[in-house]
Amino acid sequence: MTFSKKAQRIMFALWLLFVPLGTLLVYLYSPTGPSDWKGYAAFLVLALLSSVFPFFIAGTTFVLVIWVQIAIFLKYGILAELISMQICMIPLIYHLKISRDTLYKYFFNSFMFFSLSVLCGTLVLSLGYEIGNVNIRDVIVYGSIFAISYLSINHLFLYTREYLCDWKPLFFTKDLYWEFACLFITLPFGLSLYLFENKVGSIALWLLALPLLAISLLIRMYSDSEKVNADLNKASEFGHQLADRMTSTEILDMFLKKISDIFPFDAGYIVDNINSIDKFFVLRAIEDGENKKKESLHDDIQSSLAGKGYEKGEPILYNKQTEWAHIKPPFLADDMQSVMCVPIYRNQRIEGVLVLAAREKFAFESYQLKIVHLLCSYFAVSLEKARYVKDAVEKSEICELTKIYNYRYLDKQLKLDMLRLKNGSLHTVSLIMIDIDKFKDVNDTYGHHSGNIILQEFAKIIKEEIGTSGTVGRYGGEEFVILLPNYSKLQAMNIAEQLRRKIEQTPFMVPLDLGDITREEIIFITASIGVSTAPEDSDEGMSLLRNADRALYIGAKQAGRNRVAEYVK
Repeated sequence: MTFSKKAQRIMFALWLLFVPLGTLLVYLYSPTGPSDWKGYAAFLVLALLSSVFPFFIAGTTFVLVIWVQIAIFLKYGILAELISMQICMIPLIYHLKISRDTLYKYFFNSFMFFSLSVLCGTLVLSLGYEIGNVNIRDVIVYGSIFAISYLSINHLFLYTREYLCDWKPLFFTKDLYWEFACLFITLPFGLSLYLFENKVGSIALWLLALPLLAISLLIRMYSDSEKVNADLNKASEFGHQLADRMTSTEILDMFLKKISDIFPFDAGYIVDNINSIDKFFVLRAIEDGENKKKESLHDDIQSSLAGKGYEKGEPILYNKQTEWAHIKPPFLADDMQSVMCVPIYRNQRIEGVLVLAAREKFAFESYQLKIVHLLCSYFAVSLEKARYVKDAVEKSEICELTKIYNYRYLDKQLKLDMLRLKNGSLHTVSLIMIDIDKFKDVNDTYGHHSGNIILQEFAKIIKEEIGTSGTVGRYGGEEFVILLPNYSKLQAMNIAEQLRRKIEQTPFMVPLDLGDITREEIIFITASIGVSTAPEDSDEGMSLLRNADRALYIGAKQAGRNRVAEYVK
């Protein structure tokens, strides 16, 4: 959650207005306070130990300190509980990973806990509880009221803050249910701690505290392992999703986005290295959830932590800016603190590095570094697979003889162009069909090998003439097709006529090896050409193809060959 600067200033103002002066007023006017400072110090130590060992449930951090605070309030009153809770804020600074930029979190929590101490303590005292009362019934009733009101008002504070920030929060959440569950588990410990300490002294603190602290520590270890397992499961699922992607672009677009779902970060960069020319560049960049284009010099990247990570070949974790400021990458913003640099291996060779950054200090855990390293392996393998798939697809769509596209690719491209025509991306699509005249006579006279040479040279001529203006493919046998997006029929007719003349004037050198003596001979060939245009002649791809074929055979072949004919309805 990110708060506006105005909200942050309000949080600080609340603390400044209420906590210092309010603490002084409680000190001056509170009816009770610590009298046994040695015993109070023991409670403070126990409260601090309880706050040092938080644990996580359903993604929420829980600090089991309320059970000690209940006992402190029942024994010493509002001031003692207030001071204890403010002291327990010290470990909270570490748990919340509070930096100078997020110091407002400390001030808000300090204000909130101060308010809870005063409000809940005043409520219980106004209901008739006397500090130090050891009547079991009173201890259970008033201790429960203090604990339940403490948790309820705490949740109300958080709900109000989010509501005022227009985050549309829910009041009854899973976090609230878990907090009450933890409260009902620890409440008996707090009440027992107070009663037991009154009977046997400070030894009661450790007789009750040690088992509960041990349980808290075990729960934390378990919740940590559960969190790691949950992240590993997400990583495994992510690996399968990467494997399902068939193109490099899909994999690159998905990679950084999916990692941000597992480990939230503020900026992520894939730094690639072109080994053939030894050049670093930023292949992909995402900042605050948006794709960015980053231009950085090779030398600047090489001398930065990205280049060092590439050279070292091992994942590196920096917890604060002072650790990496001297090797700051040129693409990294000045307000970043935590940085993770992970090499990307392919075939046991480093191809690049992944750089993740966050504005908070200690934003990443060491186990997350290992998981990201694993994900980088998935990423590299998926890219390799995508390259193989791309090569296989390209081979399946290329005519082995002529090295231009085959019918399979032409059919796919024609459907794509017609779809673009329908949705307005293209205005026209022209199709040129070319057939070599009397090609059977060439094969019969000079042999099929010579015929193949002619097909190869013929395809080369067409491809050179068309260039990047359209798609050239072999339709089958001695027939070729050219697709020209955004070309009118007149423009297509002019291109077809230029091709016809080029073919007519080009000498073809073929081996004559059907006789006893092998020799080379120069021959000339001609071609008949048909032209059709969409949407003028048809708005369907196959109809456009049949129209060009009809123009070729009726308008060019039957009219004497070596000519260009347009389709006429």
